Amino acid sequence: MPRSHIPGIVAMAAVVVASNILVQFLFGQWLTWGAFTYPIAFLVTDVMNRVYGTAAARKVVLAGFLAGVACSLIGTQIMLQGDGFTYPAVTLRIALGSGLAFLTAQLLDVAVFSALRTGKWWRAPLASTLAGSIVDTALFFTIAFSAALSWLEPGNDVAWAGEPLPLLGSGPTAPLWVSLAAADWLVKLSLALAALVPFRIIVRKLTAKTT
Repeated sequence: MPRSHIPGIVAMAAVVVASNILVQFLFGQWLTWGAFTYPIAFLVTDVMNRVYGTAAARKVVLAGFLAGVACSLIGTQIMLQGDGFTYPAVTLRIALGSGLAFLTAQLLDVAVFSALRTGKWWRAPLASTLAGSIVDTALFFTIAFSAALSWLEPGNDVAWAGEPLPLLGSGPTAPLWVSLAAADWLVKLSLALAALVPFRIIVRKLTAKTT
């Protein structure tokens, strides 16, 4: 493995681990702190893709996926207590949703970025991050909380996530998990735009070192 790829791999693993820890802490009514760190994964993937190519970006994605699997395995062994019940910090549905969403979204990000590589500098990272973010959010929240997929883990009661509430507190009525997904995606959208600045700066610095 080229030494130049190691910082990207380490950065991706760090983002995934940090997000898995911070997702345990609420930020307001609809978000967790992990919502603000996880989108950095798309920035890492896009920088690696721009500077070192598609193969390097996929290596970074694989490293992030393995880090996420490790976090999920550890989380399933950590038992929490609440309302007289004992339950794992990470359920099967959350682990499955997290892993599939990350891998699918990040590989889609790589593919879209590569297809738009020759366009304006901002088009590839913006389009790939938006596409990946939509898929990531949709897959994770649907797999983890949708009542339609309760057969994935019959012993895990996620009825609370299906409670009908106004969307984000003021919109049309929708299951709670839809509001959580909408808030999560809005954060990803905002950070996708904000990440264009560090993307440009980091790419310039790394490109200068390799030339």
